[in-house]
Amino acid sequence: MNTAPVPTEWLTLPELVEQTGESLGRVRRLLDEKHLVGSKRDGVFKVPAVFLQGDRPLSSLRGTVIVLQDAGFGDDELIDWLLSPDDTIGIAPIEALQAGRKSEVRRVAASLA
Repeated sequence: MNTAPVPTEWLTLPELVEQTGESLGRVRRLLDEKHLVGSKRDGVFKVPAVFLQGDRPLSSLRGTVIVLQDAGFGDDELIDWLLSPDDTIGIAPIEALQAGRKSEVRRVAASLA
């Protein structure tokens, strides 16, 4: 199985504002409310572009982030888990979420507690 993380562009807050067409305040609210999650990369706060579907946050991301946080994951850890292939799922969890396999991803995430 491929163990390399899903390749993704990392978007800064100004890039998120541009990509989503939302105000900076609204983008910060999306982060505060866990519709998106990011971390400092190279000293700058960034969000993986694969967490967006077009110009909107991936709808199944928020609940999955909350499940992972409830399991004790910090933002860096949950981002790494979402982007890395998982043996139980067969692909990276973010790819499974994009494919509509939300229940399966959340079940595996909940088992990590």
